[in-house]
Amino acid sequence: MIGTTEIILISAVILLIFGGKKLPELMKGMGKGVKSFKEGMNEPTEEEMNRRVEEEIQRRADAQQNQHPAENLEPEK
Repeated sequence: MIGTTEIILISAVILLIFGGKKLPELMKGMGKGVKSFKEGMNEPTEEEMNRRVEEEIQRRADAQQNQHPAENLEPEK
């Protein structure tokens, strides 16, 4: 586990390397990267998308069948 001393040391090295003016830009870029990563983790998998599409197709087919029930009956002889 990283302790307080290590965090202070890492922060000081980063500040020396990038300087005070570049540090906000660097943190902004890192924040955008983390946000993009989190959004990517929340996206559904291909398998889940296929399941959702199949459910929607079935739902629409059921709805269409319920709208026109007379067409689905065979004529009486």
